[in-house]
Amino acid sequence: MMKSLDEQMRALLDGLARDVEPVPEDVTPEIARHLYRERLKHFAADDVAIGRVEELEIEGPAGVIPARLYVPVAAGARSSAVVYYHGGGWSLGSLDTHDRIYRTLANDSGSRVIGVGYRRAPEHSFPAAVDDAYAAAVWVEDNASTLDIDPGRIAVAGDSSGGNLAAVVARRVRDMGGPRLAFQLLFYPSTDVVNRRASYETFSEGFYLDSQTMEWFVSQYLPDEKDRSDPAASPLLAEDLSNLPPACIVTASHDMLLDEGKAYADALKEAGVTVEYRVCEGLVHGFLFFQGAVAAAREGARDAALVLTDALR
Repeated sequence: MMKSLDEQMRALLDGLARDVEPVPEDVTPEIARHLYRERLKHFAADDVAIGRVEELEIEGPAGVIPARLYVPVAAGARSSAVVYYHGGGWSLGSLDTHDRIYRTLANDSGSRVIGVGYRRAPEHSFPAAVDDAYAAAVWVEDNASTLDIDPGRIAVAGDSSGGNLAAVVARRVRDMGGPRLAFQLLFYPSTDVVNRRASYETFSEGFYLDSQTMEWFVSQYLPDEKDRSDPAASPLLAEDLSNLPPACIVTASHDMLLDEGKAYADALKEAGVTVEYRVCEGLVHGFLFFQGAVAAAREGARDAALVLTDALR
């Protein structure tokens, strides 16, 4: 039986419900991104101290990809690394919206975190984000010495649409013969934009991410419907998921993407991949943003970071 919504989470959602804003489809992408960024400021954790932050430029397939290096407070001269792809429906998120998530993950895991500012929809539709995401993973391994990273301890990670990209990169790395990846950490990932499972209907409204917004995200990123069944857009539909890096998939109990996250974990296990699957009870999609207001969200993020630490030890 499903547990009830966390009380702090419920209070936050009630506040969001009273804060009426235009939906993304009713404004320009620039305004939608501004509103998204401003709203998230209200729920971010307090300022998170970090050892060092450095702006990076990655040479991508269509020009420079902005990126950002986060060195944890207790980092040694050389550490493991996480190439992180931000969420936000392939369109709204940015390095800035995820700044505190990067900081927290770096400190909690002890890994250097590289946030990747891949090209976003609708200006750049599929597969632009995938190409940038893969290029960033290659670049990090190629520049491991300069970044003070152990090239044998690199993971990919992401939340929501960023989790989608991390999963896709893990498979592309396998198919392209590199770079080496030691792990993948996927927070409430989008894994199948074609099929709708039960949780999609159960939590379609009132749980932060709603079906109307999700459908808008998909239409911006994948305007050509035939692309939606491409495994580079829906990794759960890939015919072969074997020989992928070990994974931790973290879902939220009250999330419309819950079932496809679980389905992806099951598919990886069936293909022989080592998987740790976690459901954060009482939480909703996007809970990484709410670590400063919801104790259970902070706990879920910290626990996942510890899994990452163990995997990259």
